[in-house]
Amino acid sequence: MRIALWQTGGFAFDRLETAARDAAGQGADLLVGPEMLLSGYDIGAEAVRAAAEPPDGPSAARVAVIAAAAGIAVLYGYPELGADGAVYNAARLIGRDGRPLLNQRKTHLYGALDRAMFAAGGDDFPLAKVGGLRCGVLICYDVEFPELVRRHALAGADAVLVPTALMEPYDVVATTIIPARAFENGLFVAYANRCGREGDLVYCGLSAVAGPDGTVVARAGRGEAMLIADLDPERLSAVRAAGTHLADRRPELYRP
Repeated sequence: MRIALWQTGGFAFDRLETAARDAAGQGADLLVGPEMLLSGYDIGAEAVRAAAEPPDGPSAARVAVIAAAAGIAVLYGYPELGADGAVYNAARLIGRDGRPLLNQRKTHLYGALDRAMFAAGGDDFPLAKVGGLRCGVLICYDVEFPELVRRHALAGADAVLVPTALMEPYDVVATTIIPARAFENGLFVAYANRCGREGDLVYCGLSAVAGPDGTVVARAGRGEAMLIADLDPERLSAVRAAGTHLADRRPELYRP
C-alpha cells in the first residue's frame, strides 16, 4: 500500500481536494491528514463546538465526494458532535469509493487545552482494511500510551494511522516514540503532523512512517509537505516471522 501523509497547518478543508488529487497522482492508496484537519486545532472551545458535526454530517459527505473523485481513501481529523451532545476529537476514514470505513475518537486528552474543548472517547478501537492492510487509528497523544498500540497489534492491525498536532518542544515523540511503537509491535506506524504556528502553538512537523522493524521509511521536515511511503506487506511478513515480542508476552506480569 502506498500512503501519503499531508503535513499542513491551520484550516485545511478548503485545500483537501487538491491534496487528494496530488496524493492520488503519486499513486497513493490513502491520504492521512493531521489532527482536526477540517477545523484547525488550537481554535478554542467555542469555535470547536460551532464547527462540530455528526460523523455523517455535511463535511463527511463532502470528503466522500473528494475521495471518490480522486480514487483515494482519506483519513481526516474533525470535531465530532456526538449523539450525547458532547464534542469529541475524532478522525474518520473514508474509502476510495466514498464509503465510510471507521470513526475513531481520541481517548487520552492532552492537558487543559484538550479538556476545555473535548470529551474523552470510550473503549472502541475498530480496524478497517485499506490497500490490503488492516489499519487502526489513534489520535495524537493516544499513541504515547503503549497499551493502545499493543491493543491494535493484538487485534491484528498491520498499520496504525495517527493524525496528530504535536507541538514544540516534543520532537521526541516523532523521532523516538513512533519508531519504538512500530518495532515493539511489528507493524507500520504512520504519523501525520501539523506544521507552522496556530494560536500559541508551534507545531513540530516531522511527520513520519516507521516500519515494523523500527526503521523510519520516510520523514518530513518542519514545513508543508506531502510525504509518500510504501507499506510493503512482504516486509511486514518477514519482520513478523522473525519477531518475538507478541509471542513472548507474559500478561500475568503486567498488572500491579
